Amino acid sequence: MRKLPILLTILLAGLGALPLSAHCDALDGPVIVTARKALAKGDVNPVLAWVKAEDEAQIRAAFARTLKVGALGPEAKELAETYFFETLVRLHRAGEGAPYTGLKPAGLDLGPAIPAADKALASGDMKPVFELMHSVLKPGLEARFKETRATRSEAPTNPASGRKAVAAYVDFLHYVDGVYQAAAGGSAHAEGAEVEARTAPAKPEPHHQH
Repeated sequence: MRKLPILLTILLAGLGALPLSAHCDALDGPVIVTARKALAKGDVNPVLAWVKAEDEAQIRAAFARTLKVGALGPEAKELAETYFFETLVRLHRAGEGAPYTGLKPAGLDLGPAIPAADKALASGDMKPVFELMHSVLKPGLEARFKETRATRSEAPTNPASGRKAVAAYVDFLHYVDGVYQAAAGGSAHAEGAEVEARTAPAKPEPHHQH
């Protein structure tokens, strides 16, 4: 299937979109869900996977303090657990080179991609994810491709038409290359803002240099 590499590319680019950080920071996100289970069992090991090795000691200490303070009563437990959640998410985000902006409420609208990815992992069926990503990528590529082809045929007419053709050409190339680069290198999760910037329609420079 020739379509598969393109689907994988846009899938990875989608994983780098900004809502993913909210997913990890949310009270019903995977980091805090794991933390709640770990605290209930008194076992810190599951949450250590969410931080870098150099932050492990800090998480172990925070976990132990949380259990100790939580034993003092319901109110103390709630405050201690919130402290632990904030510490865990802050270190998780720092490990990705991303800022911590506070815990997010449960029930956020994360769009279709993140829930689809989670469901695919649970079911073992990637087909709905491929279909979703292809439905997003295909119109974006086709629209830019058609615009570039159409304006290119008009380019020799006059300078204004030529500038329009160059702008469409640059936009098309930036879109294709931006999505490709998002998949080909680095951590998509930590580079959400950069991916968003690269895949947005390009604004040509005054002299159309690229």
